[in-house]
Amino acid sequence: MTARQLDTANRKDSGDTGSIAESDPFDSRYRLDVVALNTADVVRFAGGWLFDRVMAGWNVTVFVQDASDLRPLRILGVGTGDLESVLESRRNGMYPHTVAVESDLYSSDIRVRDGVHAALGHHPTEVTLWGDRIPPELDSDVRLVQHRLSLAARAFKAQALVAAGATEPDVAAAETFCTGRLSRPRVRSDLLPAG
Repeated sequence: MTARQLDTANRKDSGDTGSIAESDPFDSRYRLDVVALNTADVVRFAGGWLFDRVMAGWNVTVFVQDASDLRPLRILGVGTGDLESVLESRRNGMYPHTVAVESDLYSSDIRVRDGVHAALGHHPTEVTLWGDRIPPELDSDVRLVQHRLSLAARAFKAQALVAAGATEPDVAAAETFCTGRLSRPRVRSDLLPAG
């Protein structure tokens, strides 16, 4: 059970899209870049949302520090890339429509922190964070939101959790995030206020 991205511009399967820096500059799909420490946390906190975005036609790429097992991400249908290379390149100020960041990585890597602040301050990019602790310095810049998972997202997330080592995957109907307040978002968000 694996969801695969379809590259409609080139009519080829792109389940392993590699680095965004190598992606097609003429790809007109919405883009979501995710940065995280490991695949298990990506699946646990955001797997259903990422799956639903892929199914909605988004180009979703996850950049992880520990890329030892990417199978859970492939089950969700997202592309993968090397975190270190994307942080070093900075991609000349090119920002995706949405950036999703693991809060522990935000707290531990100054390059990630600088990128989040740049996106929050100067670009019409949706910035989303997840994790057990949201950094206190962002309290005034973010609000709590959630994504209600489709039934398919719940099924694929459960399989991805098993592939990531979960013995009894418990998939909730919604995933909760913090997102940056945007004055002019480029796309309509599927994240709804929580609570």
